[in-house]
Amino acid sequence: MLSDAEKRKQISVRGIAQLENVTNLKTDFNRHLHFDGVKDRNVATSLDFYHALARTVWDHLCSRWIRSQQFYHREDPKRIYYLSLEFYMGRTLTNTMLNVNITAAVDEAMYQLGLDIEELEEMESDAGLGNGGLGRLAACFLDSMATLGLAAYGYGIRYDYGIFEQAIRDGWQVEEPDEWLRFGNPWEKGRPEYCYPVNFYGRVEDAGNGRRRWIDAHPVFAMPYDTPVPGYRNNTCNTLRLWSAKAPKSFDLGIFNMGDYINAVCARNHAENISRVLYPNDNFFVGKELRLRQEYFLVAATLQDIIRRYRSGDTNHLSFDEFPNKVAIQLNDTHPSLAIPELLRILVDLEGLEWKKAWHISYHTFAYTNHTILPEALERWPVTLLEHILPRFGNYLSN
Repeated sequence: MLSDAEKRKQISVRGIAQLENVTNLKTDFNRHLHFDGVKDRNVATSLDFYHALARTVWDHLCSRWIRSQQFYHREDPKRIYYLSLEFYMGRTLTNTMLNVNITAAVDEAMYQLGLDIEELEEMESDAGLGNGGLGRLAACFLDSMATLGLAAYGYGIRYDYGIFEQAIRDGWQVEEPDEWLRFGNPWEKGRPEYCYPVNFYGRVEDAGNGRRRWIDAHPVFAMPYDTPVPGYRNNTCNTLRLWSAKAPKSFDLGIFNMGDYINAVCARNHAENISRVLYPNDNFFVGKELRLRQEYFLVAATLQDIIRRYRSGDTNHLSFDEFPNKVAIQLNDTHPSLAIPELLRILVDLEGLEWKKAWHISYHTFAYTNHTILPEALERWPVTLLEHILPRFGNYLSN
């Protein structure tokens, strides 16, 4: 048992530490306002203050984020990969301050600076990555796995406009795009070094030994953006990696110089529409085509990233014998289900494995969560559409 004097000393030490933390937060806040926002208090807006605070809190995440990845790299645990078209994360600022246990210190720092913390929290837009229970469940799983200290990664799509914002005009609902990225997102870090090509269309030819070669494809590049997912008051910080579609050739100068300004960027728009909105309207053929391209885009980029990580590190896995022991892929509903035939394609066509072994690996790698049995929620695709967009997949699905 501590004596009264020891208790008072302990409380005093805690108070000094809290005071130092508040002072450091104020210093970091002003530094980000000056050097990131290039403004001072006289001309800064509420949005500038919010971004400065977000970067200040971000500083508290960086070290534990790096240490977590270093630990996974060194210890090579079995990693969990959670694939979902939706991640309804909510507001990151409040959640992060709570998880890293700096809420009280930030409140005090902002009070001493004459700023209203609640007003700054209201400046953050909800990330337009989900719209219901499916996305909220995915976000809760990421939070839980980080809190449990599990080596987990979330994979989704970085939608430019999310689903939609609802407005009522003259008594009618009007849907408008959710421009949540209008003022930038201070909680993400672009990773262009991990950009992957994703192929569509084209045709396949026989490559011998049961393998096929996908040729004359139209590639789209998947550019990743990482968001930290801190555990609750521990040292774990996992990653949510979101893919943004980029065209291999974003601008045709020759067509532009001929005066055809619209078609000069047509190829870029066709490619980047993949990550434009969550759940594009599929009542039309082009909508169904876009939905299918969107779902394959997610799984193709993600599997390339998973395999790259599996083969990196000190262990340097050269074969796929240990793949199911090191990789667990959780599919959130039917949307990422194309990951199964895509992994089979990679193992057979690109890695040269026999079909039986590739099937064994895939069978022991994937898990699936079904959220409803309503017919309208269970996706179905015309075989002709699937074979047109993904010409190799018809063979795998028939097997």
